[in-house]
Amino acid sequence: MKPLYEARDRIEAQLLLDYLERHLLEAVILGDHLAGAAGGLPADIYPTVWILDDESLERGRELLARFQADSVRPDTPDWTCACCAAQVEGDFDVCWRCGHVRSDTDTASP
Repeated sequence: MKPLYEARDRIEAQLLLDYLERHLLEAVILGDHLAGAAGGLPADIYPTVWILDDESLERGRELLARFQADSVRPDTPDWTCACCAAQVEGDFDVCWRCGHVRSDTDTASP
């Protein structure tokens, strides 16, 4: 068993674990319950994803690189909904107020 990645939190670790399992790579998360004791322990306690089969570590690194590349979203500017004029954050493709799906008629917010 070899460590692959130290995640920033349990959610990121679980997302990576799910991604690896979808690609038929066996892995586990260790240390995820230590964060609750951070007040009495050093602050550098993070959940770590471990590859179970040492021979699969290189494949795990390749999948990790793909996972991280897929996780990066380009900065999308906020936009104004063409239907109700609500200001919507760029990360969202659906207006929070009226449910309108972003289209070419929606404008970027200043």
